[in-house]
Amino acid sequence: MKLTIERAALLTSLGHVQSVVERRNTIPILSNVQLEASSSALSLTATDLDIAIVERVAARVAQTGAATVPAHTLYDIVRKLPDGADIELAFRAGDSRLVLRAGRSDFTLASLPKEDFPAMAIGELPHRFQVAAGELRRLIDKTRFAISTEETRYYLNGIYLHAAQSSGVPMLRAVSTDGHRLARVEIPLPEGAAGMPGVIVPRKAVNELYKLLDANEGTVQVALSDTKIRFTFEQAVLTSKLIDGSFPDYERVIPTGNAKFLEVDARSFAAAVDRVSTISSEKSRAVKLAVEKDRLVVSATSPENGSATEELAAAYAGDGLEIGFNSRYIMDIMQQVEGDTARFAFDHADSPTLVREAGDESALFVIMPMRV
Repeated sequence: MKLTIERAALLTSLGHVQSVVERRNTIPILSNVQLEASSSALSLTATDLDIAIVERVAARVAQTGAATVPAHTLYDIVRKLPDGADIELAFRAGDSRLVLRAGRSDFTLASLPKEDFPAMAIGELPHRFQVAAGELRRLIDKTRFAISTEETRYYLNGIYLHAAQSSGVPMLRAVSTDGHRLARVEIPLPEGAAGMPGVIVPRKAVNELYKLLDANEGTVQVALSDTKIRFTFEQAVLTSKLIDGSFPDYERVIPTGNAKFLEVDARSFAAAVDRVSTISSEKSRAVKLAVEKDRLVVSATSPENGSATEELAAAYAGDGLEIGFNSRYIMDIMQQVEGDTARFAFDHADSPTLVREAGDESALFVIMPMRV
């Protein structure tokens, strides 16, 4: 194998594939990325046996072939080379070293046999549809913050993707929750997705998918079964195992009778919560909202740090209410509000609160209160 490739192009692709590779591996070959040169492109493949990614990048190939080299080492080398550099990669069949040259820099990297590189078994993926990259990015972006990191409830460690009905209209819906907050976002159901099973896409696959969506426009081909899902882009393919578990009945925790409505400028509110929460204890991050007619007061108190209050103009016509929240959870949700106004629906101080962006019915968020 012998080829020349632009540093920027190689760095972008390596950035996508190397993050799949775990830092610590009991199987040495899983620390490597497979480089395979064809007539006019270099394919990079990485896997941890649960996720596999393949990305193609244009290259000037003098000799086809394949090799595997340590993924993180190669990424660090390419990252530290100067902008605009041309990188030459050379590997002789039967050799155990790959040579990398760029300008006056010369590196020799250990290589393991490409025959040892594992291929992830895919099986049949009977459900297929395509979705605009922008719409899929929106589903992921607005739900991934609420994915649970609690490993004991493994079935919450991902995004639940499924077909659903909204006012009689078929939708593709993404849901995530960590038990303290919930995010539910939906887009019109793509053609071919009606019969898909509900699947839980694991957190690591969600993060890798988001990176690819950030770098790609156009459409994404989605294929899935009960156990695996594959996302195909123009130059990249991401395949992942699905979480084997049942997502809870999330509809039960979405309040339907909350009748006290507050509308507030999302950016001003988030900034006020951020400032006031400086006083709250590091453990609880608690802030209190006191709402009355057209007025909102955000406050925090801590025995160690003192107290803070900030008053905001707001639209509210219900009975007065005081309710406490984790400030981090509020700010996470406010980041998902793209418009100017956030709309809160309260019941009482101990019940879940519903949050939407004013004028957008496709996304909703639920946040559990806390005692302050």
